[in-house]
Amino acid sequence: MLNDRAIRETLVRSLINKKNRPQRIIHELSVSNGNAIADVVAIYRESHCFEIKGEGDKIERLKTQGKYYNAAFRKITLVTTEKHGRKALKHTPSFWGIIIAKEVAGKIILYYLRKALSNPFFDKKIAVQTLWKEEMLGILSEMEILLKRRDMTRENIGFILAEEMGKKELSEKISSALILRQSSFIKHVS
Repeated sequence: MLNDRAIRETLVRSLINKKNRPQRIIHELSVSNGNAIADVVAIYRESHCFEIKGEGDKIERLKTQGKYYNAAFRKITLVTTEKHGRKALKHTPSFWGIIIAKEVAGKIILYYLRKALSNPFFDKKIAVQTLWKEEMLGILSEMEILLKRRDMTRENIGFILAEEMGKKELSEKISSALILRQSSFIKHVS
């Protein structure tokens, strides 16, 4: 039975071995103030969310999870099994990519049903909430925007960043902050 762990290992190996490999891969990233957890996020210039549904998982859960991913990421791909292929096409928006994991001769292979397109539902105000307050303050500082101490709430800072930047620019800033977060986390753990 193809489960999350087996699919995840194959997906990550596949992403790392691509010519255009991500700068970082983050597992279990909290989005939308913890309303959903993205299984794997590959960070390129912008972040790409990969949601994994193994054979024992329910594709129908994507209805709830999907609205949070749609708000937080400009690219989203479902990685699932052949068993869920038809349901995946039915329960995901047409701009989501779908990758099928299949076991062949003891090895897991991945193939695309469709590639991810740009997500029209990306919401800057929700996407920026993926960041920690300190990360948002760093972006404000780069933009030379100063706030009074009483205005430095996480929600207010996110609102200002969303108002001041376009979708692509903010998405890239979020990715840059996540790369730095991952780097500093690795340094602290080592």
